[in-house]
Amino acid sequence: SLIKHLFLSLIFPTFNQMKQLQTHKKDLNKARVISKQIDNDIGPDEVLLRIEKFSFTANNVTYGVAGDTIGYWKFFPAIENSDNSWGCIPVWGFAEVIISNNENIEHGERVFGYFPPGSTLIVKPTNVSKQNFIDGKEHRKELPRVYNNYVRINAERDYDISMDNIRALLFPLHITAFCLCDALEERNYEGASQVIIISASSKTAIGLAQGLAEKKNTPKIVGLTSKNNTQFVKNLDCYDEVISYDSLKDLGNELSVMVDMSGNKLVLSSLQESLGHNILKCLTVGMTHWDKSNTMEEAIAQAELKERTEFFFAPTHIQKRYNDWGKEGYNQRTTIFMNARAKQSLNWMTIKEISGLDNFIKIYKEIVSGNINPNEGIIVSL
Repeated sequence: SLIKHLFLSLIFPTFNQMKQLQTHKKDLNKARVISKQIDNDIGPDEVLLRIEKFSFTANNVTYGVAGDTIGYWKFFPAIENSDNSWGCIPVWGFAEVIISNNENIEHGERVFGYFPPGSTLIVKPTNVSKQNFIDGKEHRKELPRVYNNYVRINAERDYDISMDNIRALLFPLHITAFCLCDALEERNYEGASQVIIISASSKTAIGLAQGLAEKKNTPKIVGLTSKNNTQFVKNLDCYDEVISYDSLKDLGNELSVMVDMSGNKLVLSSLQESLGHNILKCLTVGMTHWDKSNTMEEAIAQAELKERTEFFFAPTHIQKRYNDWGKEGYNQRTTIFMNARAKQSLNWMTIKEISGLDNFIKIYKEIVSGNINPNEGIIVSL
């Protein structure tokens, strides 16, 4: 154990230092990078992962907004946090096994999954198969299983390392897009003649619109976005109509189902005013225009359409389809969807890589404020 410790200290100079990007739970604009000396002693059957890279999108902002409501703050407790006012917004990315006390997990193998925005993570693999494992840490047992799953890269067929960044960026978003497509189709689009997607330039919205566009007999797909992003959204060629927020009067007065990625109360109020009872359902998915005084729960409670508003939680739909289709059937359908979206992303998304948490913190504040180009995908390399 001592030899292993010294060996790792030589290879990874920061082995004994944990770094985390932490967010103030009551004000997502406030962030800090905390370092702490740790011994990284791990228990029986546990594994120490060194986080290599992760993505950060507006979807992660929603994790922060819903941190208390859904429990996102519980996944990765913040270090040096005596008053519990700081939390770690979960991220998706890749990590390498640098110590393994688990006979089923090999030193040096790589995994894809859910991580803190930081340098290391200790997991306790359970339900281990060649393809994946579940983190069985006590504090994660009651949290949604989909977030506790880690994919073992070594076992993947036709693995392509050049797709790692796209996977980290789009996998979590396009799983949600797949679930939305599937749920809307199953509900026969609530009987609507148009699907209105608010914050149409967001990556989840793009995946949803692309998925709907390839289906037969879908209602008209309408994208709402800011004036600055209108041309970008039109060029995607997956929306039947694109309307800016300051031209909502151009929206036809048709029976509508809305998918809200923004949480923008002004836009929702304007839509309520113009469409009224023609809004059959509003599925709330994200909070890209979050109000720092609101939690997700409060935002929904204050919604103009609260009696017709439903918070769409993808893990619940995933579990439903696991039960309906089985794991293999679910994986087959989602793989087809994800591969199609990944190929399409090559036409519109530019990946921007940032080195280290200290450099990322500046970009983090821009993303939280909504000041980022929609065609950019942010990857943080550690």
